[in-house]
Amino acid sequence: MERTREERLQQAFAFKVEGRYEDSERNLRAILEEAPDDVRVRRELGLVLGFTGMFDESLDELKRVSEIAPTYLDGRNSLGLTYAMLGYMDEARAEFEAVLAMDPNNAEALRQIQYFR
Repeated sequence: MERTREERLQQAFAFKVEGRYEDSERNLRAILEEAPDDVRVRRELGLVLGFTGMFDESLDELKRVSEIAPTYLDGRNSLGLTYAMLGYMDEARAEFEAVLAMDPNNAEALRQIQYFR
């Protein structure tokens, strides 16, 4: 029986949590072959790539998420957090400010923007 895309995505999440990043990445890339604009999958891939030290690739994926779906706030927050982690503070602040412009009560962006005030 073939698993659904959602089941495969959940498997990739589980692999990530278990620290099985290569397995997670493989699942995520396979899903993206069928659905290249699925922002949840691209966001997860961006996070997994960051966990494995592939920072440029991580940023590329997370930027792509924001290009595909600029109002997908989980993606914008992930991009902001990744920028901050890598020391790109101006870019990080801009992402959190963009999130707050769309959702002034966004808990993650409110928590993170405190570091810039």
